[in-house]
Order: sequence, then C-alpha cells, then structure tokens
Amino acid sequence: MRVVFGVLSLLIVVAIIGILAKQQLGAIAPAATPSNAVGPGGTMARPSGTPQQQVQQFQKAVEGSVQQARPMPDEPK
Repeated sequence: MRVVFGVLSLLIVVAIIGILAKQQLGAIAPAATPSNAVGPGGTMARPSGTPQQQVQQFQKAVEGSVQQARPMPDEPK
C-alpha cells in the first residue's frame, strides 16, 4: 500500500512539473521570433532584390544601428 501511494505521488509530481514547464515554454515561444522578420498575417517576410542588394540593405541597417563611441573623460591630473 505504501509503495502504491509512493508511485502515485511521484506521478502526480511529475505531471505537475510537466504542466508548469509546458506553460512556461508556451509563454516564451512567441517572443523567440524577431518582430521585424514577421510580415503581415504572421508569415515570414520574403527577402526582396538580388543578393547584392540584400547585402547592401543589411550593411546599411547595421551601420544605422551602430552607436558612436562615447568620448572618454579627461584623466584626473
């Protein structure tokens, strides 16, 4: 009888952990897709232009997002 209750309690604990894990994974799954890659209707946006144009668009996007380095403060004398 003690063994039966032990096995049942173990199964219940595993089921609860599984349910909680499923809820947690469901909460973070939509956030894993980049927002700019999803087009209208929730589909992935198709790349436009030739590969060379795509590379140039990517380079412009990277250059636009790179921040300038802050000037270093003067060293104390």
